[in-house]
Amino acid sequence: MRRVAAALVLALLTVAGTLVITPTAQAAGKVIIYKAYFDSPGTDRGSNKILNAEYIVLKNTSSQTKTITGYRLHDKANHRYVFPTTRLKPGKVIYVRTGKGTNNYQNRYWGRSWYIWNNTGDKAYLRSPNNRLLDSCSWGSKGSYKYC
Repeated sequence: MRRVAAALVLALLTVAGTLVITPTAQAAGKVIIYKAYFDSPGTDRGSNKILNAEYIVLKNTSSQTKTITGYRLHDKANHRYVFPTTRLKPGKVIYVRTGKGTNNYQNRYWGRSWYIWNNTGDKAYLRSPNNRLLDSCSWGSKGSYKYC
């Protein structure tokens, strides 16, 4: 009888532990590459307006504000954007635009004078400050943008 009771208690603790752990893991969520707009409209002449129409969108899929300070966004050729002090609220997005501009809560500017993302195919990587791969998104030569 004791063994049955002990087994039942152990089973209940295991189920209870799973119930506690699962919602926490789901609530944690993460920051993902949500969209890549790799072929900005118009001809590729390098104007700042057209450069800023090329961008990557990150989205916080969690229910908590995420600090993404030090996160790195880069392409296959290893052009890197490192996030300055940045907090991303739950469910919100932030654009990383290729050209120059003034950073604000929704837009970060890479400050480049030429394109980063290849129209013929490329891959965006999002890495933590300690270089752990958090997300990636690749595309081919079709279209102008991709939801990742």
